[in-house]
Amino acid sequence: MRDAIYTALEHGFTAPIRDVLWGHIYLTPDMEALTRSAPFMRLHRIFQLGPTYCVYPGATHTRAAHAIGVYHLARRALRHFAERGAEDWISPAGIRSFLAAALLHDLGHFPYTHSLKELPLESHEALTAKIILAEPVKSLTAATGADPYLTAAIIDTDLPGNKDKELRFYRKLLSGVLDPDKLDYLNRDARYCGVPYGVQDVDFILSRLHPHPERGIDIDSRAISSVESVLFSKYLMYRTVYWHPAVRSATAMIKKALLSALESRSISPEELYNLDDQSFLTLMASRKTPLLRLADKVRDGNLYVTAAELPYTEALPPELLDITKRSRYEETAAAEFSRSFGIQVLPEEVIIDIPEPISFETGLYVTDEACYFEESSGVFKAETVQAFIKSLHTLRIFIDSAHKTRYNPEKCRAIVLDLAHTALV
Repeated sequence: MRDAIYTALEHGFTAPIRDVLWGHIYLTPDMEALTRSAPFMRLHRIFQLGPTYCVYPGATHTRAAHAIGVYHLARRALRHFAERGAEDWISPAGIRSFLAAALLHDLGHFPYTHSLKELPLESHEALTAKIILAEPVKSLTAATGADPYLTAAIIDTDLPGNKDKELRFYRKLLSGVLDPDKLDYLNRDARYCGVPYGVQDVDFILSRLHPHPERGIDIDSRAISSVESVLFSKYLMYRTVYWHPAVRSATAMIKKALLSALESRSISPEELYNLDDQSFLTLMASRKTPLLRLADKVRDGNLYVTAAELPYTEALPPELLDITKRSRYEETAAAEFSRSFGIQVLPEEVIIDIPEPISFETGLYVTDEACYFEESSGVFKAETVQAFIKSLHTLRIFIDSAHKTRYNPEKCRAIVLDLAHTALV
């Protein structure tokens, strides 16, 4: 069995790809064929960070480059785990399936990064699984030595298979505190945005990981500082890049336009699947719904500006937290702004943006201390993590830049506070 596992991890990886971040990445010819398939080629036409280039011009790296990087780190991790006892529960077919899952994990991802998140659409994980289980990807995946169903089930956790120990291990390995996805995107996004916050010592991190059949990954105490670095880097990347006010504005504008189009049925959910960034904008421009011109504004860099910011609170009315019900609050806010500032502010010119829930996974077991990370870390206690989340969750009111010389931020804030309070009582 050990020889078969060694062959699955080492044999035939003769096709090099040159990556900006990791240097030469080697695939088998059959895996390289997967990267030439039409579904994977689409990822070359999707920016990893969507409209973030409006703030960080270098942020034009693609989902394809990220996917190849995740595959590379997944293979490195498996090679390390095979030497530390994982060979007792992993198989050659499982190894190739996990490598295929790492390479293909974003096949169903929407264009414009997370601009379509929260909308009434299928999850990108479910869409990815469907693509893998359909031709031509199904046959191409099988040709690599992977099981297409296992590959899909590693990505889409709603697919049956929870009783399979190997599947559970791969699912935890692909999604967790120190997963290859996070280690690639933090490093890659930081590199292309030109910021230092996401850089991680991947070599050291991998050397301190230990495989576990149920928990997926354990660490030893020497890795505590590395976990703290990953968590703090994630916080800083959200604060300075992912949830930068201008990025939130662009994302909120796309969401508002698209939600309007979905509700009016001028665009159907099925039309949005398998688009790239350009075809997405072309689709938006081809329809007559008035709000779709917001997408044109984003394309042209004419973003809404921040009118006010409020600390996020769980006491906000549920209807305000639900993006599909938020428009009536925006209509009321627009009317109040018009009355207060003596200008006409249309409902489409006001957006209330509330970031989606975010988590900082900390559930790693520290083997030599026989406790979990939160009990061992001197910094990242549960209350610290909650403080991070709270500081990131900022409710913002965006308004058309045409009004930016007329509005008063303090007055805008007071109007929205009153709006939320009125809804509560």
